[in-house]
Amino acid sequence: MNPKVFVGIAIAALAAVLGGILLMGPSITLESKEQTGNTPIASQVEPLQITLEEINVSKISERSATIDIAFKISNPNTRSMIVTTMDYQLFETGYSESEQIGGGQIGHRAEGMVEFGSNYYTLLGENSIILRDEIVLRNSGNTPELWSAFESNANTWKVSGDVFYNLSSMTSGQENQLHFEFTQ
Repeated sequence: MNPKVFVGIAIAALAAVLGGILLMGPSITLESKEQTGNTPIASQVEPLQITLEEINVSKISERSATIDIAFKISNPNTRSMIVTTMDYQLFETGYSESEQIGGGQIGHRAEGMVEFGSNYYTLLGENSIILRDEIVLRNSGNTPELWSAFESNANTWKVSGDVFYNLSSMTSGQENQLHFEFTQ
């Protein structure tokens, strides 16, 4: 028999398998079993839960102040999630009008086709992680009320931002966004 026939059959089988995978695609539903029976029922993925774990002025001098901030992100689902980026803004609301004094980004969003290295966080099912950041403020001398609030630890804070996350891989499902806002 001609060996080209076997190669043709192998290529056709491989194309059928790849076509089946592409047609099925990734799923955004989770399978759960009801207690009354064994048939699985699809349920939607629950969004991540975020809390402000800590915010405090850790170091202060006449020239600068260091603010430590920590967020706790919890995954209520049984499947893993990937937290790609968390953007946040920090406001001090106690000494006068609400003024943004800092902010930041924790993590890294993929840009382009090829990324060398990764700076995202895998959040296993029914687990949580704590993301920390540090903000260093320089004293310009224009806001003595703010600096005295730092020294007396009498600050009132507002933190707002967005968390961007995906299902268990960077290519599975769409990117999800969760907005948050905390006052303390």
